[in-house]
Amino acid sequence: MTPTRPKSRTTGTGRHATPSGTGRTAAVLALVALAALIPVLGPSPALRGTGEAEAPGTGGIALLRAVLFAALSVPLGELFVNRLAHSLPGAPPERPRSWSPQAAGAGFAAALGLASVVATGNLVPDGAADIDVGGLYASRDGKLALLEVNAFLAAGLCALSRRPGSQVWPLAAVVVAEALRAHPTTEYSPLLGSALTLVHLTCASLWAGGLLYALRTLRRWRGAEAGPALLGLYARVAAVLLAALTATGVCSSLRRMEPGTIADQLTDTAYGRVLLAKVVLVAAVAALALWARIRLSRAADPLTACPPARAEVVALGAVVAVSGLLTALPVPIRW
Repeated sequence: MTPTRPKSRTTGTGRHATPSGTGRTAAVLALVALAALIPVLGPSPALRGTGEAEAPGTGGIALLRAVLFAALSVPLGELFVNRLAHSLPGAPPERPRSWSPQAAGAGFAAALGLASVVATGNLVPDGAADIDVGGLYASRDGKLALLEVNAFLAAGLCALSRRPGSQVWPLAAVVVAEALRAHPTTEYSPLLGSALTLVHLTCASLWAGGLLYALRTLRRWRGAEAGPALLGLYARVAAVLLAALTATGVCSSLRRMEPGTIADQLTDTAYGRVLLAKVVLVAAVAALALWARIRLSRAADPLTACPPARAEVVALGAVVAVSGLLTALPVPIRW
């Protein structure tokens, strides 16, 4: 009896074997680590030559905000793609392991760290004695910070329950709190700014988290006909999300920078420089998304769209990191 040969990692189409899962994981982790350094190392280069002073702890605050945004994207993306998968006839019942509990834990820790900063008058505390927990209830920012902490805790409990879909409500509360926090009542038309941020953050979370989970689902459904259909359905919705992201992003930028001063502020202010970097990254993400969409619709094997889609996920991770830095820098408001 001849020994059986181990199954090949290829799909039988004659393509070369793909890199090992360990190598891919190591590469992704390295890129994520580099993206995490953006908020830490970003403030000083962005502020150089602008005449603006760097606030204490800007790098740490930027990192915490980036973690919070990522923790928001992962569970929302899972809920979004699971809903798309349920609408596909003949879709396999298998799903990848949910990362929502871990994301909620990371979001809870990041929100707790940001709440401690608010509790010390928006300064980085030197110790527990500097944190005035009771003072959080006395300010609008403090109440919003507490809301985010409690919402991530509730989302984690929902993710571990028998009804994980219920975590959409505490996650929605985080999005609303972030939208309100980004636009204080002293700002001109704060409700309009909050509405723009609400749509922008929701679309960004669904896009980034949804693509990550869609690719994980395709890996679980390897060989199933529903895989390319799921990726195609996601791509159609992602096009709408990109349009909404672009529109709300442009409107928000115009509200913060007068049209006649945008060119100067993009190079002469820290906020403008980081915003320009974010625009470049989003353009790269859009190009990768277009490349994946072309492969999906025209290639003989639709799954050849996966490599540019994986690169898109990495680029979206960098966008999340830059977004965290953007929220920690001084906004050049000129009314």
